[in-house]
Amino acid sequence: MADQPVLTIDAIGRKCPIPIIMLAGRIREVPIGSVIAVTADDPAAQADIPSWCRMKLQEFVAEVPLHQGSAYHIRRMY
Repeated sequence: MADQPVLTIDAIGRKCPIPIIMLAGRIREVPIGSVIAVTADDPAAQADIPSWCRMKLQEFVAEVPLHQGSAYHIRRMY
């Protein structure tokens, strides 16, 4: 993958909306244009994270399956 995350937030074992809250609280830690990853195993994250990206005008890049859950890659746009 060309755009490797510069920061990964571990939300494995956390139920939504906690992964979204963790993402919202930390996205400003990465430079604009960089990718942040959220690892989550709550099935709701699959819909909630892309929806949050649309609402907050951030770019949802990819869902990468992991052994447990997935890593959701988000590009900070502003």
